[in-house]
Amino acid sequence: MVTEPHSTSSQTPPSDSEPTAPDSGRALPELLGAADIRKLAELAGVRPTKQRGQNFVIDPNTIRRIVAAAGLSEDEHVLEVGPGLGSLSLGILDAADRLTAVEIEDSFAAQLPSTVEHYRPGATSRLDVVHSDALKVQAVEGEPTALVANLPYNVAVPVLLHLLEVVPSLRHGLVMVQDEVADRLVAGPGSRTYGVPSVKLAWWSRASKAGIIGKNVFWPAPQIHSGLVRFEKREDPWPLEERRNVFAVVDAAFAQRRKTLRAALSGWAGGGPAAEEILVRAGVDPKARGEALTVDDFVAIAAARAAL
Repeated sequence: MVTEPHSTSSQTPPSDSEPTAPDSGRALPELLGAADIRKLAELAGVRPTKQRGQNFVIDPNTIRRIVAAAGLSEDEHVLEVGPGLGSLSLGILDAADRLTAVEIEDSFAAQLPSTVEHYRPGATSRLDVVHSDALKVQAVEGEPTALVANLPYNVAVPVLLHLLEVVPSLRHGLVMVQDEVADRLVAGPGSRTYGVPSVKLAWWSRASKAGIIGKNVFWPAPQIHSGLVRFEKREDPWPLEERRNVFAVVDAAFAQRRKTLRAALSGWAGGGPAAEEILVRAGVDPKARGEALTVDDFVAIAAARAAL
């Protein structure tokens, strides 16, 4: 189902020969290869663009690896962002009960149901296509519990953080992003790559790196490797209403990351003395820098200011 009606191409999607599991003779579910992807793109009348950050996976084994790393259960409802031509969508439908795919491109949103019907006859009843910019999505029907996505490189972090906010039913997920972005998302205090994305994701969940994906499994091939980030939502989350205040502290602390917290937070707090008082109340050294703080420290700082 597509939430906004689109005309679907009447042309039959291409099909490659069905692969088999090594040494078993058992047929594996058919996934999209390089020839399939290029033909589907031609049917859709599109070519990948850097503006959209589009890089399509053309290797079936990479799709299987991503789905396996996501740890999906058979009864799970999965949310996918940017399904594009459907490479990952087919793999998700093989592993989970239901898929909601959010797609911004008209042609991709229109074509995905017919692609699914061709490669997985009958599975369209388990597919919902939301034709929308993921950053504008405010709710998703059916309470999806997992996010699995090859996120567009240019908006990966904003999309991930936005969906964690507006889809509270999400409990875990696996996203593919640029490798350097993956490192920033999972970095811990004291790391050179630790920063705003690290702390904000840590506020929502516990994240870890689940692997690296090479460049040659994409069309077109990106200039750098991709990284897989696995996350599990916190079982003891902080109250949602505190998020804005905590994130304001994070943004201020890393806007001038080489400065001490007393200096970096002076604008946020209303002056250096006020910042120092708040930091002392929170049990944080005013001479420390943001890169040394845990997410708990940032929560304590926001709470200390609110208590004044």
